[in-house]
Amino acid sequence: MERDLHSKAHSKKRGNNMKDNNKKGVSKKKESLKDPVDVLYNGNTFRVERNSMIIDFLYKKKINVRKKYICAILNNRFRSFSHRFHENTNILKLVPILSLPGLECYKQTLTFILFKAMKDLYPKGFLYIHHSLNKGLYGELDLRTEKVTSNVLKNIKKRMQEIIDLDLPIERKKINLGEAIELFRKDYPDKVNLLLNSKKHQVSVCRLGDLYDYYYAPLAISTGFIGYFDLIPYQEGFILRAPDYKVFEEKNGPIDQPKLFEIYREYHKWSRILGVTNIGELNNCIVSGEISEIIKVSEAFHEKKLSIIADEITKRKGLRIVLIAGPSSSGKTSFAKRLNIHLRVNGRFPISLSLDNYFLDRSKSPRDKNGNYDFEHIKALDLELLNKNLRDLLAEKSVELPKFDFKSGQRYYDGNKIRLEEDQILIIEGIHGLNNMLTSSIPGHQKYKIYVSALTQLNIDNHNRIPTTDLRLLRRMVRDHHFRGHGALDTIGRWPSVRDGEERWIFPFQENADIIFNSSLIYELAILKRFAEPILKDVPKTREEYCEIRRLLKFLSYFLDISDTEVPPTSLLREFIGRSAFEY
Repeated sequence: MERDLHSKAHSKKRGNNMKDNNKKGVSKKKESLKDPVDVLYNGNTFRVERNSMIIDFLYKKKINVRKKYICAILNNRFRSFSHRFHENTNILKLVPILSLPGLECYKQTLTFILFKAMKDLYPKGFLYIHHSLNKGLYGELDLRTEKVTSNVLKNIKKRMQEIIDLDLPIERKKINLGEAIELFRKDYPDKVNLLLNSKKHQVSVCRLGDLYDYYYAPLAISTGFIGYFDLIPYQEGFILRAPDYKVFEEKNGPIDQPKLFEIYREYHKWSRILGVTNIGELNNCIVSGEISEIIKVSEAFHEKKLSIIADEITKRKGLRIVLIAGPSSSGKTSFAKRLNIHLRVNGRFPISLSLDNYFLDRSKSPRDKNGNYDFEHIKALDLELLNKNLRDLLAEKSVELPKFDFKSGQRYYDGNKIRLEEDQILIIEGIHGLNNMLTSSIPGHQKYKIYVSALTQLNIDNHNRIPTTDLRLLRRMVRDHHFRGHGALDTIGRWPSVRDGEERWIFPFQENADIIFNSSLIYELAILKRFAEPILKDVPKTREEYCEIRRLLKFLSYFLDISDTEVPPTSLLREFIGRSAFEY
């Protein structure tokens, strides 16, 4: 009571001072809230009503956004079209569906529509989105009272299309943290666990009809913004398909990926045994002090998988070449070094051969559509020389290996010769390792192909997956900062071209692998947070890339961070955060 009276007295005194000092200032302040604001769009400046929505501006300017754009970037932040113009100056850009952030918004909106359709038909059902697969999302349904059949999925797909045709509004609104926890407490412990450790006072929730959910990315303003989609039965669940990265409507059927799916399923089963399938459960382990055990078990699992791979290589008769491939920052280098140790334990002694030394002279390199040298193209390598050297090595001949000078763009020789002895195995690491063109003249029984990727099975919650690309991007960002002198802007600037190269030369060949190694560690994002946040926060908010920076910072904010003191020096994670037992 005493505090209340003091506050009232203070407010009254402050109010009297304002009246005495500047009555006109108050009226001017009120009037300013009604003043129009500037919107900078497509090189032009427009005056619009303050607090009006982005979508209203677009409709008034007759800008057709449906089936082409999905959300916006406003003052370097990703926003839904329902967001309002608050600032005096508003820099507006539209996000195409066929872009990395656009597709993420599209997929999350589609997930909400799937959730709504399922709840309309099966009110007691639960939806689980596990991971990306087949240019879509793999998930499962638990309907409690009914088995999930192809007819069930057909009914849900039909209802999804009805919801899209109705063009229902999708509302995002902020509510107090406690209110959000109570909203999800009954049926969604995954969301409650995530929110319990949140430092925010308010949470943005999404509403579609009478259904509430939480999504960390912006959604479309209404269901009518969704065009192509498909819901396909797959294994025990389904694949929710969205547009491809560069094609709005997928004209070809899905490509089966049994090996990739099996690795995801193995890690999902293992993470359920550990009791850590989402960020909320990981945070609980950090708070309870169980994270030390989680780190030890995670590292032991990697060690066991490496041992199995080494045993498989050793027991195969006639096998002399191991090819290792994977996308950027998947941990290929550390994997190769650790595999080397396991092979030595088995009495096999690996020799490494670098594909970087087999680049063609720069003048002979292929060019991309813009006329620039395309060094990621497989024909940028001297495949004829590589295959000749490999045949000679397999015939136990002495071979002088080439060297490549990246400054001059020329190949040279320095007298370095190697010979493959009977107990030795040749290890070749590079992005084209799974492409049969690389070693076309080598018989299949003499090769063993390994695909390495960070296929994280940890999700934000049951409806929000963690894209594997985000994990790899953060790994690369931390590594580039510590060891290559690159800032966050450099890494983000290069990332689209890196992703484009992966789509062309890595992902299409992943099912060619004899085995897939999942390099992700269930605890690693809680470690990476401590290293990545200072790098990300160093980027000015005025930079165009800040929208991506802010998205990553928001994503990392869900994690409680932990020290790296218990991460062993041989851990694959050390390749990115430093203090590794290996030299790179």
